[in-house]
Amino acid sequence: MAESAAVEFRIDRRSGVATYLQIVQQTKQALRLGVLEPGDRLPTAREVVEATAINPNTVLKAYRELEREGIVEARRGLGTFVRRTLGGAGGASASDSPLRTELADWARRARSAGLEKDDASALFAAVLDSTYQPDSTNQPDSRHKGEQDRGQVL
Repeated sequence: MAESAAVEFRIDRRSGVATYLQIVQQTKQALRLGVLEPGDRLPTAREVVEATAINPNTVLKAYRELEREGIVEARRGLGTFVRRTLGGAGGASASDSPLRTELADWARRARSAGLEKDDASALFAAVLDSTYQPDSTNQPDSRHKGEQDRGQVL
């Protein structure tokens, strides 16, 4: 029987995010980072309850959501196992990616520049949001196009 994967859920009761969703999000993050891989067993509901002091039904709800998404599968009497991984270009794990190294360097520079963790997180999220907007392929916003054209004519 497979050992539980080395994933520890951390619950932030002040985040405003439902506890079960925090477990779902952290599981997905662990998959993207290569901490969890197909075949790994998630911690049992009892193990999660002991580590986080949350209701067992909350853990089961998170695991059901992951199962509904096809990410994990419950095996009666054995536990909940990872079925597939997420993301990762070319199957390489994000944890040893050159991009992770660059991002870690950026985070150290941000900290050295005096940014608090929340400030750096907000900046990174803003850049991600603008980068991953649909149809944001370096085309000017259509509302500003006329203004830009007028500016060139004058």
